[in-house]
Amino acid sequence: MAETQQGETRRDFLYIATAAVGAVGAGSAIWPLIDQMNPAADVLALSSIEFDLSTVEPGMAVTVKWRGKPVFVRYRTPEEITSAEAVPLDELPDPQTDASRVQEAKYLILVGVCTHLGCVPLGQKASDPRGDYGGWFCPCHGSHYDTSGRIRKGPAPLNLFVPAYEFVSDTTVRIG
Repeated sequence: MAETQQGETRRDFLYIATAAVGAVGAGSAIWPLIDQMNPAADVLALSSIEFDLSTVEPGMAVTVKWRGKPVFVRYRTPEEITSAEAVPLDELPDPQTDASRVQEAKYLILVGVCTHLGCVPLGQKASDPRGDYGGWFCPCHGSHYDTSGRIRKGPAPLNLFVPAYEFVSDTTVRIG
């Protein structure tokens, strides 16, 4: 068998060609397995929502659904903002400042699920009991949240969760 000038043989070419075909075949076989792990279109559609804030008036709260969970959007009054900012952090079981929980002081956006056992706290309607601190009250086990969604009294270990959100415009917020 004659060798070329650089010492390569026909057998070397066959090894390289076989490895290349094998790599392409393995990639073709593995790709569907990897691709099926991507989220479905319906899941991607629910990953974020936009909400029009112009429909909410001062002192009013609304509930929207995001990822199957209730999200509380409250347009806080100046009194609610003042009372939330005035709370000393050493009185809180899960200390967080009001400023760290909001992007704009007048709008409070929270996932409306109690951090104790996953109930939905009351306080969205004016007729709902809002607990001892004017925020939300979970009647299942008696957790009281203030006007910043922070746990103040009861068995809940953590504050109400603040989801990722951004203001798209002056009147629109994107949650998620």
